[in-house]
Amino acid sequence: MTRRYLLLLLLLPFLFCRAPEARAQTEEPALLLISIDGFRTDYLSRGHAPVLEGLARRGVRAEAMRPSFPSLTFPNHYTLVTGLRPDRHGMVDNVMRDARRPGVTYSMSNRSETNDRFWWDDGEPIWVTAEKAGVRTATLFWPGSESDIHGVRPTSWLTFDKSLSPERRVERLLEWMGRPKEQQARFMTLYFDDVDTAGHQFGPDSREVNAAIERVDSAIGQLIRGIEAMGRPVDLVIVSDHGMAATSPDRVIEIESLAPAGSFELVTQGAAVGLVPLAGREAEVLASVSAPHPHVACWPKARIPEHLHYGTHPRVPPVVCLPDAGWLLLSRETLARRPVRAGGAHGYDPAAPEMATLFLAAGPSFRQGVVLPAFDNVDLYPLLARLIGIKPLPSDGKAEVLSGALLPGARRPVGF
Repeated sequence: MTRRYLLLLLLLPFLFCRAPEARAQTEEPALLLISIDGFRTDYLSRGHAPVLEGLARRGVRAEAMRPSFPSLTFPNHYTLVTGLRPDRHGMVDNVMRDARRPGVTYSMSNRSETNDRFWWDDGEPIWVTAEKAGVRTATLFWPGSESDIHGVRPTSWLTFDKSLSPERRVERLLEWMGRPKEQQARFMTLYFDDVDTAGHQFGPDSREVNAAIERVDSAIGQLIRGIEAMGRPVDLVIVSDHGMAATSPDRVIEIESLAPAGSFELVTQGAAVGLVPLAGREAEVLASVSAPHPHVACWPKARIPEHLHYGTHPRVPPVVCLPDAGWLLLSRETLARRPVRAGGAHGYDPAAPEMATLFLAAGPSFRQGVVLPAFDNVDLYPLLARLIGIKPLPSDGKAEVLSGALLPGARRPVGF
């Protein structure tokens, strides 16, 4: 561990853990929500994240945070800021179709669709509610923040740029935070994708994932030093959207082994699969996929197990298949074009240990040295609303689940 990290760890209690009496004499803290995409909860104990470990010891952490199904990036990032499960907010997958837009497929790489509020308007993210309430917001990357959801955008936002390094992202956020007081945001987001990218390419147990953890951890240390230099009170909430399971060429199932080739249209594949039976072949497809298959279960959308909270939204495909964690469901065509190699994937049942995610919090509003039991990620939203002093919209989250993380007197909006 470098001298710089040792100094930073010694400073952490002073940076973020002020006494309630001192807080009363200062400005209200801003809230910064940080997502480390693909950061599995056990990554914290690997010894590659001294800054995050220091925050965990001196602030609040959870044993785990469970994602919502499907445990994918866009659905869960939207759940974190709406408190709604994907089946309610409409971002039901990273790849979707909607009968109201025939012939159009939504995907993360289709920028014209990801920026269209049509796909997001079934939910209302916290920055929209905050802006409506007169609370200034700034999103330095977050799924949905490039769209005018309900006709509202964050005060400050950027188009996602994967090439922007963690260090440069921190620098840009600190530039925003250093604006004149009347231009400063009360709610901000920051997003890192390095850990997820490394997990997909090399697997969760790889040296590359450890290096990505170190890179992001260093950037968060840079952020903390910048905040301290400003002397501005800030509450930090650091989360992830999902974990990561190791995959292998030995754990692949051809989708055509579940349903006859040519009997269905494939919407999604990988760790969570959506099928649309062709007209006149519905009964054939349902009978085929409903038969017992090793390492995978399939259901018509009306019979998806209750614990997944999934299957009522019109965008959910008629048939959903879910393999065991670490297994992949891929079409014959995909396998011929791109053979599987060892790596990582997510999208599995949120109850799988490999999907468990990170929750850390530190700042003037939070208690010190608290470890909370595992909770569902829908419960984060009421906490965020409370911290920025706005009334939360109805959601699937329960405010009492995370109330024990806060110091007495932490902000509470009117009517909360």
